Amino acid sequence: MKKLLLVLVAVMGLTFAANAQKAIGVRLGGGQGFGTELSYQQALGGMNRLEADLGWRNYYGASYFTLTALYQAHFDIAAVPNLGWYAGVGPRLELYTYSGNASVGIGVCGQAGLDYNLQPVINLPLQVSLDIRPCFDFYPTSYFYWGDIALGIRWMF
Repeated sequence: MKKLLLVLVAVMGLTFAANAQKAIGVRLGGGQGFGTELSYQQALGGMNRLEADLGWRNYYGASYFTLTALYQAHFDIAAVPNLGWYAGVGPRLELYTYSGNASVGIGVCGQAGLDYNLQPVINLPLQVSLDIRPCFDFYPTSYFYWGDIALGIRWMF
């Protein structure tokens, strides 16, 4: 598992070093316990980007710390300037604690949503998004949940 985490960090680091548009901010969600994530996006060229989120949430007394990396395809909605939709998939690593016991979970998440670029409208480099992220955990047990609907606010640079 340490090797998997090292490979994931190395790939993300090399990708983030590329010269392309970036965005950093927060993702605030609900669903299975209110949670918050620090969110980073890196354009990969064309219509593709990578999103990496480091999050925390509390659900029925259990605390969850997660690292999620998603490869996304992004598409403009021609009828509405500055509005786009995206879909993606990627791995998730989760550390959760409950009643003093800690465990690690590994899974895969999907994501679909809308985002809006506010810079052309109010001359402020902000991106606002609304998305859903269903996840399937396969270690240590198999478990599917629809995830959360979250509001993202990111500063673009």
